[in-house]
Amino acid sequence: MTTGVVLDTTSATTPDPVDTLRFATAGSVDDGKSTLVGRLLHDSKSVLADQLEAVARASSGDSPDLALLTDGLRAEREQGITIDVAYRYFATPRRRFILADTPGHVQYTRNMVTGASTADLAVVLVDARNGVIEQTRRHAAVAALLRVPHVVLAVNKMDLVDYGEAHFTCIVEEFAGHAAELGLPGFTAIPVSALRGDNVVTRSPAMGWYEGPSLLEHLESVPVTQDAASAPPRFPVQYVIRHGPSRHYAGQLVSGTLSVGDPVVVHPSGRTSTIAAIDILGREAATAHAGTSLTLRLTDQLDVARGDLVTSGALPPAVTRDVQGAVCHLADRPLAVGRRVLVRHTTRTVRAVVRDLAVRGRAGADSLAANDLGRITLRTAEPLALDDYADVRRTGAFLLIDPEDGATLTAGMADLSGHS
Repeated sequence: MTTGVVLDTTSATTPDPVDTLRFATAGSVDDGKSTLVGRLLHDSKSVLADQLEAVARASSGDSPDLALLTDGLRAEREQGITIDVAYRYFATPRRRFILADTPGHVQYTRNMVTGASTADLAVVLVDARNGVIEQTRRHAAVAALLRVPHVVLAVNKMDLVDYGEAHFTCIVEEFAGHAAELGLPGFTAIPVSALRGDNVVTRSPAMGWYEGPSLLEHLESVPVTQDAASAPPRFPVQYVIRHGPSRHYAGQLVSGTLSVGDPVVVHPSGRTSTIAAIDILGREAATAHAGTSLTLRLTDQLDVARGDLVTSGALPPAVTRDVQGAVCHLADRPLAVGRRVLVRHTTRTVRAVVRDLAVRGRAGADSLAANDLGRITLRTAEPLALDDYADVRRTGAFLLIDPEDGATLTAGMADLSGHS
């Protein structure tokens, strides 16, 4: 009997009733992703009556076209595709949700990267009639690239294959092989029919062979990662505020916890000090946690500037001028070996040159085109204090900027496997 959980290394637990799950959806054109999202919103009672009435008026058939709940741009409705990332907010009694509905077409891969970059979970949709296609593999590659903690394979349009278990099992096995090649730690497979509502919010009697959860049940129970809270403390300095002889350093603690009295290291200089005071919203605090905006004061008068990174002494970042990582090229203009760029990492911006490139699916290519996925090697003019993206997303991510006009060129995820 199929349970729906394939290669999943996590166990579902009952979530805190006030926690929030951020998740992204991705699917190829005509796989029914917009209908799935519309069904999820509709059947979970997350659509206002006037919205549903507007959709009903715009629908051509007897029943509401639920895809219209998400395809909000006129171009999206006219072309029948999702173009931009649309964020939807809804809640059930068990959990709050932030949904990033991302485009499925290959030319909008960069939009999917944007939507999935902060996600705890990615829903990859496939058409049961077509199975795993190149765009499915591309979406899985993006999920692996961004280290999305949880992946759901939603096999849609099961009603068009007579709810056959064999179709579902074949697709799951093919996707599992590709997931293993990409290094995805696991995924959960769920057979659904977005048009009819099977296994979207409630379990379907049409697939008695399936014993796993509905999509919403899984979304309500999957553990929300707390990577930022459990990661080593990282505090990028955004502003230096002078009060008489003392200096206060303002910014956001992007991971970990800092407390008054903690010994700290300032990178890239490597100078050490101790936290003398923490101020949050104008009030002194003993401790600050990940996600908090604050100001710090150190016991020593160090030369700390915008772009420096304050950390604890344990589990330090790699301070290096040689940056390697996975990338998605965002700009229409290509990026070639030898190109001079700016690297923006947290609050620090340094000059760099592209030393090497490899493009996924194009052997021998020496330049990145829009929406290309690949790998890059950079040499920076000044050292950066980097974490592996797999360990700390915020301090493992970087952007490449055009030094001439400030346009964003490429999104990168640092891979420090070559550093000691």
